[in-house]
Amino acid sequence: MNPGINSKLSIIGVPLDLGASKRGASLGPDAIRYAGIKKRLEKIGYDVQDEGNISFHAVETGKDSSNHKNLASVVEANEKLAAKVDEVMKAGRFPLVIGGDHSLAIGTIKGVLKNVPRLGVIWFDAHGDINTGETSPSGNIHGMPVASLLGRGLDRLSAIGGSEFKLSKENIAYVGCRDLDSGERRALKELGIPVFTMHEIDLNGIQWVMDKAMAIASQGTDGVHVSFDVDVLDPAFAPGTGTIVPGGMEYREAHLSLELVTKNVNLVSVEFVEVNPILDDKNKTAEAAVALAGSLLGEWLI
Repeated sequence: MNPGINSKLSIIGVPLDLGASKRGASLGPDAIRYAGIKKRLEKIGYDVQDEGNISFHAVETGKDSSNHKNLASVVEANEKLAAKVDEVMKAGRFPLVIGGDHSLAIGTIKGVLKNVPRLGVIWFDAHGDINTGETSPSGNIHGMPVASLLGRGLDRLSAIGGSEFKLSKENIAYVGCRDLDSGERRALKELGIPVFTMHEIDLNGIQWVMDKAMAIASQGTDGVHVSFDVDVLDPAFAPGTGTIVPGGMEYREAHLSLELVTKNVNLVSVEFVEVNPILDDKNKTAEAAVALAGSLLGEWLI
């Protein structure tokens, strides 16, 4: 166990897939549980409490006039998640959120921001997730959480958990990107947010990339959140996710990157998202998420 992390840990499941184009990520939390996350973390030495799944009205309504799909359900799920994360942290516990599509990062991070106002984020993802309704080709809200957390885009999304709680663009770093929409490229350049693509990983190595990302997320902050989308991994290691992009991080690269995070920053919260067991091969992707959670939370050989 990493002695720098709160030993009291709460697992929060978010069975949300209405922010994505493919259904099935709603089954992700239970797939991760089935893969043994609680037992694994207890073996490391944590006092683990499974808080169950967030309950909300999952109603598929399609795309609205502002180019947001299933907006009401996504907002409700995230409002409840933000409140739950806030509750867990105020009770002195470390939140580990499992999902579920990546739109849930709005609720997770808003809940954390109520307790850690100066928060840094390392965003592991094949995609940028910084679209708004104006730039999104699909209207899928799992492609919009970073924009919402920066106070951009639809007010109804950025107001989740309180519009006064926002991330600072100076303390966000992306790792593993390899598929950005044109609107996302413009936004990232405009905001000056560092994006360490697979090109940088291949060229400079994961140690170099993580040193840069950790420095950005830690500079002037009181804690760091890790948002880990399993599609950052190469599909050979994580086939059970809805937006596969070839050429992702190797299994060992991902483990090393998370080991480096927990040894070098003040980790205050984490989420593993986009596990879709309907698309998986014998729960392989959920098992990878559990193993990676172990590396992040201190399951070291010596």
